[in-house]
This record gives sequence, structure tokens and C-alpha cells, in this order.
Amino acid sequence: MIKITRNSKPFHFPWRDGNRFDILIDGPAYFPRMLKEIECAKHFILLEMYLVESCTTTQHFIKALTKAAARGVNIYILLDDFGAMDLKQHERDQLIKQNIHLVFFNKLPSYNTLYNMFLILLLHKNRGLFRNHRKLLLVDGITAFTGGFGLTDEFNQHQHPDKTWRETAVKIQGPVIADWQQLFCESWENSTQQTLSLPLAKNNEFSKNLPGTQAGRVTVNDINRYSELIISLNNQIYQAKQRVWFSTAYFVPGWRIRRRLKRAARAGVDVRLLLPGPITDHIAVRHAGHRFYGKLLKNGVRIFEYQHRFIHSKCVLCDDWVTTGSSNFDRWNIRWNLEANQEVQDEAFTRQIKDMFEQDFANCIEVTLEQWKQRSWHLRLRQWFWKQIERLSQKIGR
Repeated sequence: MIKITRNSKPFHFPWRDGNRFDILIDGPAYFPRMLKEIECAKHFILLEMYLVESCTTTQHFIKALTKAAARGVNIYILLDDFGAMDLKQHERDQLIKQNIHLVFFNKLPSYNTLYNMFLILLLHKNRGLFRNHRKLLLVDGITAFTGGFGLTDEFNQHQHPDKTWRETAVKIQGPVIADWQQLFCESWENSTQQTLSLPLAKNNEFSKNLPGTQAGRVTVNDINRYSELIISLNNQIYQAKQRVWFSTAYFVPGWRIRRRLKRAARAGVDVRLLLPGPITDHIAVRHAGHRFYGKLLKNGVRIFEYQHRFIHSKCVLCDDWVTTGSSNFDRWNIRWNLEANQEVQDEAFTRQIKDMFEQDFANCIEVTLEQWKQRSWHLRLRQWFWKQIERLSQKIGR
């Protein structure tokens, strides 16, 4: 059964039945399937991505996309200008082909970090902070993929697979494809001021033949609206009776989420956080998030830190409800980024997500309250310093 939100504000898209969602764990599982869909494309391909850099993985996608374009497939690529700054010019040139349309979201005046900081901090020109953090590959209005992935070898390290970032993606089929397609078109039109005309998604016919149907909803954060992602998450934590398992790469949530997590734990709900351990791409964010550990642990929230490699997965499980996609649910993310997640309400899918979480917990070290109280003075100092920096960052643009 789909839970009804207590919040009266309308969501961008409704819940839809008749879908099929397949969970894919780590790059070696989802990248080949994404490339296969591109190879089989007949009409159009939509690609929306934040992190893109010159690397082997990106070359595989460029090769597949240019081959599809040569077959007459229309390809629309929307990359975030900041996230794609490490995509070299010669690879950008490879995408200047007939039938390929390449657009960069919110182009920066410069890729020079100091100059951009000058514009933001001294001239208060904050437009460059608005980024498109969404991840989507959609093919022919039939199949889509979303998650936290980017086109970088960090998600698929052939030479050192044990160092591949731990990531979760979902393959999507069914009526919600039309919503993902509409969302992409809105982003495209906002970036180009041009209407994107595409064939209507043909998922209603497809969904009739599914062996099992699953309910899903696309939720968004689009900066100018209130954040549906936060409204939905807070509502689900509030209603949870059994478990709230929360995985994010960057744990700096707002006070409402922290309060809901603590209240749920005090009420006897199994509340667990799955967070990066010592291996992370932003150690400062990890230290900033440590400021919340003490009160969470005191209220019964269990905290697990992933070992051996970086966990970049963004997924929340509340009883039989799941959300996964681009959002880390951190304060900066919600304030400045376009985000989109796939929500799923289905017992079978929930069991798969539960198994995934349990495997991840097995690769973690649990942080206890007693251990936390005994942490070293230099760790406390680093946490205090980055707490101040994180607080200052929240004042930018106010």
C-alpha cells in the first residue's frame, strides 16, 4: 500500500502502478546494461549527468553514443558545466556530430577556482552555485537508469576493482518513464529556452506485460520549488514502524531530518546510518558530519562507517518504502542543486534493498557512544574546525 503524505503541498508527479525496478550494485553491474541500451536504441537517447571526466568509462559511452547517432538516433546530452569541467575539449569535440545535441547546464564564467570564489564571496554573484546534480539515462521512452553514478572510472576501476566506489543504481521500466522524460525536457528547455519535442513514452503498453507490477514515484528538488525529496523523506521517517536505514555519501542533513531520526529511534524503530569511513573523496564533509554523531548515538541511532572503499550510495529504506537517486539529502545539496530520486513501494523490491543494506553493514565498523566519547583531541579539533566552515557555507547567498 502507498502511504499518503501528511503534507498538503502537491508533488510534481503522482504515484504510478505497473512499473518494474531492478537494483544494480556497482559500476560493473550497471554500466554494461546502460551501454547495451544505447546500442539497441532506435529513436532517441536522453543523458543527464553531473560528474563527467575524460576517462575510459566516458570513452565507452562516447563511442556508443556516436554509433547510435550514425544510425539516426537523436541524442540529447545535458551535462552540468561544473561537474564536467574535467571533460577535455577533444572529447567534447567527439560529441559534435549530426543527431547529437550537447548542452552544458549553467555555464561558469571561468573554471578558475579562485576567480569563482571571488565572484561568490566578494561580489555576491551566487548564480554559479546552482548545479544540476541529476543522473539519468533514458532510451526510447522504454528504459531508464538513475542513481548516484557519474561517467568516471572511480565507479568502475578495471585495474583495481577493490577500489571501485560503492554505488547503487536502479533500472526503470513502466509508466514512470514518462515522468522522467518530462523532467528531462523541463531541464533541457530551462537551459536552452527551446522546446524539446519527443515521442510520447510507450510504457502503458509495456507495463501490461510485466510479470509483476510495482508502484513508483519520481520526486524532485528543483531549487525554485519546495523540496519534495525532503518532504517525502520526513514523512516516511515519521510513519516508519520497523526500520529506517539511511545511506548517504555526505552526511550533513538539516535539523528536521536529524530530529525525525532521533524521535524514530526513541520510539523503538531500528534507525541506522550507513556512512563513509576513512575512505572518502571529501574528508572535510566527513568531519563536518561528525558533529551530529554524539546526539544521534545518545538517542539510539546506530551509525555504521563503511570500510575498504568509498561508499557513494544514496538510498533510504523506511519499512516498505525506498528512495534512491541523485540526492544525498544534505543541506547544500537541497539548497543549490537540481535533484531527482526514484521512490518505490513494493515488498519484493524492499527485500532486495534490505539484503543490499545488510551486505553493506557487514563491511562496516559500527560507531558506539562509548567509542565516540573516547575519540582523540586532534580528531575533535578537526571536527570543530570543519563544523565552523560548514556553518559559514550555509550563510553564502543569504
